[in-house]
Amino acid sequence: MKFTEVKGGVCAARGFSASGVHCGIRPHHEKLDLALISADVRCAAAGVYTTNKICGAPITVDRMHLQDGYAQAIVVNSGNANTCAPGGVQLALDTCQLVADALHIAKEDVLPASTGVIGQPMQLTPFAAGIPQAAAQLTHEASGSLQAATAIMTTDTYPKEYAFSFTLGGKTCHLGAIGKGSGMIAPNMATMLEFYTTDAAISPQMLQKALSDVVPGTYNQMSVDRDTSTNDTLILMASGLAGNEPVTGPGEDYDTFFEALTAIAEHMCREHAGDGEGASKLLVCEVTGAPSLEVARAVSKSVVTSDLLKAAMFGQDANWGRILCAIGYTPGDFDVSRINVTLKSAAGEVWVCENAAYHPYSEEEAAEVLKEKEIGILVDMKTGPFSAKAWGCDLTYEYVKINGDYRT
Repeated sequence: MKFTEVKGGVCAARGFSASGVHCGIRPHHEKLDLALISADVRCAAAGVYTTNKICGAPITVDRMHLQDGYAQAIVVNSGNANTCAPGGVQLALDTCQLVADALHIAKEDVLPASTGVIGQPMQLTPFAAGIPQAAAQLTHEASGSLQAATAIMTTDTYPKEYAFSFTLGGKTCHLGAIGKGSGMIAPNMATMLEFYTTDAAISPQMLQKALSDVVPGTYNQMSVDRDTSTNDTLILMASGLAGNEPVTGPGEDYDTFFEALTAIAEHMCREHAGDGEGASKLLVCEVTGAPSLEVARAVSKSVVTSDLLKAAMFGQDANWGRILCAIGYTPGDFDVSRINVTLKSAAGEVWVCENAAYHPYSEEEAAEVLKEKEIGILVDMKTGPFSAKAWGCDLTYEYVKINGDYRT
């Protein structure tokens, strides 16, 4: 399937506008801290959220507001997670009302999200000032998406957005995304904060099915530090303005949409893992030849979450024994005796392990391979037809520094 990258992020899809402003939640006036995404029409909408038993107040509201499968706006703040704070749910509801008033839509069609420090008091005053400003600055231009992507950042080093066009039912459709998240990332649902827009016509039921089915092989396969956030949220809105025949059930059109959704999710996983807190390298583990999909996914994620391997990748040390160790403690019943491991990057590749044992290689060549920004860890289990990917990053001194004084 052909995907053509386009500019615009969440504004690339027909019918969506966005903005980002500073409203005072974050103390530095130069930092945007409130994002707004608005649709010209009421949209089919779907969401997936954290499995953490402690969850942010906005998630409670999102679940209520998405019961009918429709939404028209998303409001997001950075700097305060609105989690474990008194009156958090009511504040989120009041924020939705402010957006509804500013955009002249139903408050039940507004989906809130928050990110930042957990357990801090939060006031409505900044929202009351910032939401009318954000509404006034909404634009369908690409600049709106960039502002929104910037406003939701916390420890991210750059704003994350992406969009492409694809053909569905003979019509040109668009799918766009913005996201944030560099730490507290071990999604067991979706990821950090992530917002998708599409102009494809698809029913709420099939939209939710597609989103829920994409997550296990993408966001659930991505990790920075094995900490699942309290506020992880992934929301997808579909305006239907592309004019394709609505997708209302299984079939070729649904498969096409699912493929597009998978492609943008994989792209965003790379962005988040590569920008992990303090990271200097993106790690991509590709497992092939696994006896089942479950084993392939578990093994690949076990490799990229190994602290010892992450440290070795930072030190450019081809310590393949740490890869086998991580594979060996992966839950499940599978044969490890035939495993091959190859390390790969733009500088070349080096075969380091054959049949779960040392394969002769040059340490000098391996060091050159590991100098690159992106490292591929290729694991061939040679016991079946299944494959999977996982995304992670190296473990650096900077990660400890960032999280040692996160609140200060």
